[in-house]
Amino acid sequence: MRFLHKEDEDKELTYEDVFLVPQYSEVDSRMDVDITPPDNTGATIPITVANMTSAAGKRMAETVTRRGGLVILTQDTPREKIEITVEYLKSRHPVFETPVVLNEDESIQTALNLIHKRSHGAIIVVDNGNKPIGVFTEDDAEGRDKFSNIGGVMTTDIIYADDTVTPREAFEKLHKSHVNVLPIINKSGELLGILTKKGAVRSEIYKPALNKKGKFITAVAIGASGDIVKKAERLVEIGVDIIAIDTAHGHSRRMIDSVKAVREAVGKDVIIHAAQVATGKATEDLLNAGANIVNVGIGSGGSCTTRIMTATGRPQLSAVIECVKAAKKKDGHIWADGGIREPRSLVLAMAAGASNTMIGTIFAGTHESPGDIQFDEEGRPYKVSVGMASTLAVNEKFKHLEPFDLEKKKYFREGTNEGKIYLSENYAGAEDLIDYLISGLRSAMSYAGAKNLEEFQEKAVAGVQTAAAFEEGHAVKKWNY
Repeated sequence: MRFLHKEDEDKELTYEDVFLVPQYSEVDSRMDVDITPPDNTGATIPITVANMTSAAGKRMAETVTRRGGLVILTQDTPREKIEITVEYLKSRHPVFETPVVLNEDESIQTALNLIHKRSHGAIIVVDNGNKPIGVFTEDDAEGRDKFSNIGGVMTTDIIYADDTVTPREAFEKLHKSHVNVLPIINKSGELLGILTKKGAVRSEIYKPALNKKGKFITAVAIGASGDIVKKAERLVEIGVDIIAIDTAHGHSRRMIDSVKAVREAVGKDVIIHAAQVATGKATEDLLNAGANIVNVGIGSGGSCTTRIMTATGRPQLSAVIECVKAAKKKDGHIWADGGIREPRSLVLAMAAGASNTMIGTIFAGTHESPGDIQFDEEGRPYKVSVGMASTLAVNEKFKHLEPFDLEKKKYFREGTNEGKIYLSENYAGAEDLIDYLISGLRSAMSYAGAKNLEEFQEKAVAGVQTAAAFEEGHAVKKWNY
């Protein structure tokens, strides 16, 4: 990316400060552009869900990875649970989605409590042999005793497809039958997964993020302290593809030593992702230590107050630009972490040279994020989001400490304690957000005349705008005359 006016190169800028200038284009369709990240991670779209306890979990990882993105499981998750989750993810089907499944003897209330764990809006009811016998939706519970069994209200007139069905065939079958969910069964009639209309179409648009064995790519974070070599070696043993070494201040002796130690222990084939930095020198030092990818962003996250608390950090776009230049000297890559709140932010991060983006807060407000959906006094659904250095996160991370030592840790908390992230009416599912973000990126690349991300970074021309110009770019929500 180059600036329209050379004098803007030395300004410290964030995403809202900048716009892209349209360029001559020979791209005929947005679908013709290649958005595969050039960093050899196996991702097919430049979206990674950050290792936040309120965003990254089993359901999120399955859903996002199926659409080509990545999810970094948090370092605060117990090792036993990480191993179970990785095993689960490696067993998932690259096309067929995993539904919520219940027995017909379960109560309607139980079903209602679980139905929002996925964005399908349905529960598959199975017999004791795991064969589908019905479908339950929220409409089936209308006016019913919530303690009665779902077997008495479920829809039993369901259609099936076997595991040879193509996404197009599945869509046509759903369309003709006027139903929303298609159970996929094996030769014995046992449930393998489901397809929805949207899922079938997405399977044609996106490619899953798979490793060389054809399994979902998994990424797990570890801290820069403790026996990190032992942790890293165990992660490699269970099949983890990307190890993210994560600390708030990545340009430190401890972090550099940690990256060196992990690289020596796991060999050259495992991808090491190191976080967090905001300068070119920090990027170079971590790449020299053995990292493949460096995470850029200090204080720009939606739940982060680091810059307010400490005055430390950097406007995100300028941080990305400088760190990209440093990474290219070392044949490394950077991911832009923080400040991605809408498609234009992701677009600018990619134009500036990032190979991927890390996004947390907005994915916390989806069906697939950990935690249960709650409803406010107006009936609007939301989930609770916390910063990774907040009091709640500190309590969870250091719950093994003695009460006195835990209280001392709280004195160094940062980030919002707790916030409500409302589920958007249009983007309530993680896949809805992916569609929204990727649609903006594809369009931006066509405006720039770029057929792939490398071309986009070469051809993008940026200008600096006023706050009024930024506001002008927003759609008018209400006309007053």
